[in-house]
Amino acid sequence: MIDRNFKPRQSKQDYKTHRIPEKQMIFGIRAILEAIEAGKDFDKIFLRRDMSSDLGRQLIAKLNGVPTPIVRVPVEKLNQMTDKNHQGAIAFISPIQFSNIETLIPTLFEEGKTPTIVVLDGVTDVRNIGAIARTCSCTGVDALLIPNRGTASITADAIKTSAGALHTLPVCRTDNLSQTIKYLKDCGLQVIAATEHTSTNYTKADFKQPLALVMGSEDVGISDDILKLATQKVRIPMQGTIESLNVSVAAGVILYEIVRQRGIE
Repeated sequence: MIDRNFKPRQSKQDYKTHRIPEKQMIFGIRAILEAIEAGKDFDKIFLRRDMSSDLGRQLIAKLNGVPTPIVRVPVEKLNQMTDKNHQGAIAFISPIQFSNIETLIPTLFEEGKTPTIVVLDGVTDVRNIGAIARTCSCTGVDALLIPNRGTASITADAIKTSAGALHTLPVCRTDNLSQTIKYLKDCGLQVIAATEHTSTNYTKADFKQPLALVMGSEDVGISDDILKLATQKVRIPMQGTIESLNVSVAAGVILYEIVRQRGIE
């Protein structure tokens, strides 16, 4: 009897065809150090968990303060990524260049703008990030802010879905989203959280002031520690049996309310 659900085990050669293309990675400690010196932005850096060489410690010291997710993994994980001599370090180059939120906000005020920042908390679908970025670009949002962990990376798929907006819209990353939101509040921005855990209709909020709009994941929403920092919570009224909108659609609804209130034509 033939089991039609049986799938043969992948051979080593088959496995290699599913690896991330090596043109997207830099492997080797010296190569990564040179990329840091050249000002490259990274999507993620994987380091051998038990790295102890002098050169390895030099790389770790150099990475202090670099706003890039660093993942410590066993050497077997690195060996799965490449057969080359990686020396315990593999980095993936970001397809976009990131901006610094602490530099951007003062610049926006100096230019006489009313800053509008969209913050993503736990949005893990790259296509949603791309779609949100596209709407941000169409509605005059000044920047997208994402945490280094818990939110999807900016990938080629995200850029494609954004119709190229991710190449022009400033994108900022942070290791500590709570601290960065506190910084935005200190700068005078309202923090408006889109959540179902409120009775306030989004059309009742005042979007004319500088603001950071926080959007959360579709399954769990905005994390509790971020919700506590919100100066206002708003919801989009729902009818029918579906409990929530796709996050990119919800972001679009609220962003165009911002456009309407500010009288932008």
